[in-house]
Amino acid sequence: MFIDDATGRLVALRFVGSESAFAYFETLKGYLTAFGRPVAFYSDKHSIFRVSKAEAKGGQGVTQFGRAVSELGIEILCANSSQAKGRVERVNRTLQDRLVKELRLEKIATLDAANAYLPAFVARFNERFATVPARPADLHRPLEHAPADLDAILAWREQRYVTQQLALSYDSKRIILDATPITIGLPGKYVETYEFPDGRLEVRWKGVALPYRAFDKKQRVTHAAIVENKRLSEVLAWVKARQDEIRPARVKTSSEAAGYTPRPRTRSGRISFIDRRIAAKSKEERPTRGYDEI
Repeated sequence: MFIDDATGRLVALRFVGSESAFAYFETLKGYLTAFGRPVAFYSDKHSIFRVSKAEAKGGQGVTQFGRAVSELGIEILCANSSQAKGRVERVNRTLQDRLVKELRLEKIATLDAANAYLPAFVARFNERFATVPARPADLHRPLEHAPADLDAILAWREQRYVTQQLALSYDSKRIILDATPITIGLPGKYVETYEFPDGRLEVRWKGVALPYRAFDKKQRVTHAAIVENKRLSEVLAWVKARQDEIRPARVKTSSEAAGYTPRPRTRSGRISFIDRRIAAKSKEERPTRGYDEI
């Protein structure tokens, strides 16, 4: 939920499966398209907006959402307490009561139906509860970003190292770059991955999207598959080798670990008298003879 602090108007409201960076990216995109860029966002200290550990060694010191709004020229401010965000917290309480009851009266029970109902609800809510701002000037700025550029900003972006085999790892997948005049010079360098809210994944080098093939590290590959797919034989062989490495080893029993070897047994399960005599004789040392046998 996004709310205008000057008027108390609901400017963005969506139902999502979970509170994630991708959910905020999609909501932010709709808000920017409708109103433009605000001066700042005022949020809580959720890990989506703020890096919790200042001493964290990985990453760039900002979250994916923080990086996106920074590229858009928007400041992000984090409140130290819930009371500091009094306006939005009060609206949350209202929505958790009023909106839930209205959805129940309309017999709405799915995310899609709920999101389709929200525009009409938001219009009625703003008409009843919005206030007149102290300053009439609208401080939103034009978006000034093409749709493709905005999508690239509102994506999960990371850097990945390219091996000598033009391969890189991402999200439990093995990415193999196609050999092109651009990619042949990338071994030993870092490329950037772009994962979009709709599930698409792009690998880019200096803004240029690179063709690639993706292979799931957890998938099972048979020898027949390797023989039949001759063009992908090297990649499939690599995947199969990784699978063989992660196969669980057979766990030895306590007796096997201690080096116990079972003795021969008769049908009754006991060692026979003859077997005991033979075993005893095999342990006896033969006397040294003082002459040669002929």
